[in-house]
Amino acid sequence: MASNYKLERAAREERGRVRSYQARRAVHEHQTKRRVRDNLIAGGGLLVVLTLIVIAQVFYFAGGPGTPAPTAATTSSPTPTPTAAAGANTGDVPASTIAEGRTWTGTLSLNDVNLGIELDGARAPQGVSSTVSLAQSGFYTGVSCHRLTDGGFFVLQCGDPAGDGSGGPGYSYGPVENAPADNVYPAGTLAMARQGGNGYSMGSQFFVVYDDTTISSDAGGGYTVLGHVTSGLDELKAQITDAGTADGSGDGAPTVPTTITGLTLQ
Repeated sequence: MASNYKLERAAREERGRVRSYQARRAVHEHQTKRRVRDNLIAGGGLLVVLTLIVIAQVFYFAGGPGTPAPTAATTSSPTPTPTAAAGANTGDVPASTIAEGRTWTGTLSLNDVNLGIELDGARAPQGVSSTVSLAQSGFYTGVSCHRLTDGGFFVLQCGDPAGDGSGGPGYSYGPVENAPADNVYPAGTLAMARQGGNGYSMGSQFFVVYDDTTISSDAGGGYTVLGHVTSGLDELKAQITDAGTADGSGDGAPTVPTTITGLTLQ
């Protein structure tokens, strides 16, 4: 009997060990599946966030480097005034003949940085005519550069008298002129800002590309390239754009408050 009792006891202990092992294994398998599921959820969440960031950037630049309109990437920026209907100028737009179909040279001064510039009146007659007219009237003097981007897009945006992306000269014009076919805006490019999807929403806001940047076209086209910086770009980067944005984001007001102290063209 004692022998049988020992055998039964051993059998019970063995069954207990088996059940304990199976329980531990089940817990381990559950934890493993849960980790896989959590990793997939986390990875999916990260992918969604990254996708939204990319979409946001694209939409923001569809609404500017330029006069930002209420669009996605833009998170919603104010609409410039006045708002042009797609395909129509508004207000008293300077004649496109002011550019004279020639190259204009001059200096764009931002704080203490003097940028040598050239504008192409043959390739962008309306954009250059408007810019020359505003410069000669003194419109730009004292106007701020309200926006800096350094998160994949590298532009310093200036020329808004309202200082928040919503202002203009009281008129708006189009269509887009001299936009690059490959959507690449090399460092030193000077181009007009506009609303996303509206090629007739250009006014006084423009941007300086301080590092090679690709900006996708949208329903309004690309961005009117006025011309380019011929000197001073390194100094602009060292004194202004290298400092980034005031809030540390990739798109916001520059850390270094920046003002147009002069724009001369001849």
